[in-house]
Amino acid sequence: MEACYIGIDIGTTATKAVCFDNSGKVIREFSQSYPMYHPKPDWSIQKPKEILSAVLACIQEITKEIQPQFISFSSAMQSIMVIDDTGNPLTDAILWADNRAHHVAEKLKNSELGKQFYQQTGIPIHPFSPMTKIIWFKEFDSAVFSKAYKFISIKEYVWHHLTGEYAIDSSMASGTGLMNIHTLEWDTDILNYLQIKPQQLSAMRSPIHQSRGVSDDFLYILGGGDGALANLGTGAMEKGRIALTIGTSGAVRLPIDKPYVDSQMRTQCYHLIEDQYLTLGAVNNGAIILQWLKESLLKTDDSFETLFAQAEKIPAGSEGLLFVPYLLGERAPIWDASAQGTLLGIQIIHTQAHLIRATLEGILFGLLSVTEILLPDVEQRKQTTIMASGGFGKSDLWLQMVADIFQMKVAASQTTEGSAWGAVLIGMKSIGVNSFSQNKTEKTFLPNTNYKAVYEHNFAKFKQVYPLLKDL
Repeated sequence: MEACYIGIDIGTTATKAVCFDNSGKVIREFSQSYPMYHPKPDWSIQKPKEILSAVLACIQEITKEIQPQFISFSSAMQSIMVIDDTGNPLTDAILWADNRAHHVAEKLKNSELGKQFYQQTGIPIHPFSPMTKIIWFKEFDSAVFSKAYKFISIKEYVWHHLTGEYAIDSSMASGTGLMNIHTLEWDTDILNYLQIKPQQLSAMRSPIHQSRGVSDDFLYILGGGDGALANLGTGAMEKGRIALTIGTSGAVRLPIDKPYVDSQMRTQCYHLIEDQYLTLGAVNNGAIILQWLKESLLKTDDSFETLFAQAEKIPAGSEGLLFVPYLLGERAPIWDASAQGTLLGIQIIHTQAHLIRATLEGILFGLLSVTEILLPDVEQRKQTTIMASGGFGKSDLWLQMVADIFQMKVAASQTTEGSAWGAVLIGMKSIGVNSFSQNKTEKTFLPNTNYKAVYEHNFAKFKQVYPLLKDL
């Protein structure tokens, strides 16, 4: 069998293992899902051992009868857990969607110190960041805080189980709010503020860092965070391109060649490798809102394809129905964990199909509000191609809606598994192998100018809803 390479993407709702050939063609894939738990208001957690079990099952299944050149990792960012000195979890894995640190984040965000920390890290002060969750432990769970051997992400937990090392790549570290984006090292000022030692965090490593498994013969590559790797995997690290990812959450990411921080603290900055950085805005409310709509509101067993087919029959703009989908609070661009969803303009004519379409449009309006900040010049947006990745890339309807709402060209790459392929590209760099991938575009969607006016009108309303209603 020809050489093959495996990318493992540890996502928020499932782990995917994808085996690629040298050109990026998928040879086989396997996934295993796991739940997110909400034991208290504002809490979003997962069980570390459930995720580890899923990762191990994926590795076992994907490597049947093959010996890959390596296994490289992508992971959802901003999870944090506390472990003891034997490596056992003292807490659940607390996710990016967990808002328990809302009050401590708000207090710090509005201070001069909070603004200073943002300038040093490129990460807004918000309960999504591991930094604010460590403050929460210090203030509200001092027993666990005092026992903490290390504060690590779910990816570091998996990596330690496989290799015996505690290591974090600079890509994952740049999303924690603990790493100085200018020096690519743990920020001394922030660690002192938190009253933790550098040894309580994993050793900082390059994404190309290698290690052999302690109980198998696989070569493991550390890889990076899913957002940065999605840019790499979809070819969106090139000039004139911007990445749009919608999975459980969503993000818009623009490649840059040096750190950037926003004067209004609206954007994030991640490092990938060497002089490759990203300025971006991540949103809480991606496809998880569709899952909520399907399971909690519509209570239907219909597939998403069936629901989308209903939405396709409704005209652009949902005949005046507007949904602001801030069900999980929101990160970019408003950075308000207490934000709530709003359904505006509902009339007797509106049906289930209208609600489905308005939900799709609302999620995209949220991402367009981020894009406006990253690319404020309308003419520049017209010259930029959106590289789509994530599960939504399988829906032609949703991709065309992106083109129409953003009024930009949209390209869906040959593999929708951009993060897993990005992890493999990092692995190839690590072992000195060149990929023959041309980042081929499978489908292209051009904006329909007939819908420009209605979407501009609805988007203008969308941007007014949160500021007008937030005090209520």
